Amino acid sequence: WAIENPHEITQCHHQYQFSVNVWAGILDDYLFFSFLPETLNGDRYLHFLTVDLHEFLEDVPLDVRENMWFMLDGAPAHFDLRVRERLNQTYANNWIGRGGPVPWPARSPDLNPLDFFLWGHLKAIVYSSPVESVEDLRVRISNGIERIRQTPGIFERVRQSMSKRLEACILNEGRHFEQLL
Repeated sequence: WAIENPHEITQCHHQYQFSVNVWAGILDDYLFFSFLPETLNGDRYLHFLTVDLHEFLEDVPLDVRENMWFMLDGAPAHFDLRVRERLNQTYANNWIGRGGPVPWPARSPDLNPLDFFLWGHLKAIVYSSPVESVEDLRVRISNGIERIRQTPGIFERVRQSMSKRLEACILNEGRHFEQLL
């Protein structure tokens, strides 16, 4: 007797790999997302900031928009001069990123809600079973985002976690702190 059936076939991977480029943002109790072009450059990201992001924010109350901060990771498209000029024009000193008014500490995903919460949570939903195609992946991402949006109290818990993380970072003088949470 064997624990596993030697004749059973299990698919481990696809012959062809596929991926999509996703932008997401959390603002108060809003979760925004957009599929971006597969290859992202400064021009494409600038278009996203100017057109798509503007449309997302139309339904957000003005007082929330006026007090929001925009956080970027170190992707090359984010560092494009025209992108940084647009961010300076739109958000003044309220943006965080490479070359911005508030530099983001390198390699610090433990302070970014998208990294410590959203991407892992979304991947657990999306990859709960094998993804068959790019179209399937896009549908699963859209459905996963909607499922997260509909989870009661989830953004309040993210804000509480962010506060705890900031306090732990300060108490540990900027060194690794996740073990303290």
